Amino acid sequence: MQTPPPEVSYAAWGRAFFREAVSVERVLAAVNVLSGQPVDLGPLGVGPGRVARVTAQGAIGEAWGHRVGDDPVAFAVRLPVAVTFTLDLGVDKQVFAADLEVPLLITGRARADLTITLDIEPPRPHQIVVDLRAQGLRASLTKHAARVQGELQRFVARYVAREVEKDYVLRVRTIDVSAAIDRALVTLAPQRPV
Repeated sequence: MQTPPPEVSYAAWGRAFFREAVSVERVLAAVNVLSGQPVDLGPLGVGPGRVARVTAQGAIGEAWGHRVGDDPVAFAVRLPVAVTFTLDLGVDKQVFAADLEVPLLITGRARADLTITLDIEPPRPHQIVVDLRAQGLRASLTKHAARVQGELQRFVARYVAREVEKDYVLRVRTIDVSAAIDRALVTLAPQRPV
């Protein structure tokens, strides 16, 4: 017969439970409900006088990250976004591709009603890393004049901040521990023979 683990204080048990319940795998699963979401931008005026117009389409990819703190339990997560966009200068159109990396700081919070919530700090535009690739020499010359990168950073920051507050994301950001225990108890109850 196997020896049971030693008893611990309620406080130690609670800390261990919280650390296990709010794991990097569970946090990434919550963030990855955004994976595959389409990103549509524009048309938007950019550059001097906002004469040039930008339109973009893309999608959110799968997030990755790691734990950065234990008190509070916190995670640094990176959310990739890939877009292809067109800069319409009126006389011609230039095509660009961009891979963006959106940083999210996610913190697990314990609430008095026995729920765990995942707070997501919205990204600031300047924190978003952009790998911008112009197609052709003329496109690479126009990308700086039109300030395309800054517009992309601002748009994606606003877009992600809105998405993480939508109902379907808020549901996976909240864990009702009491309800989860009740559901588990139902499955553990002995079944009466028929």
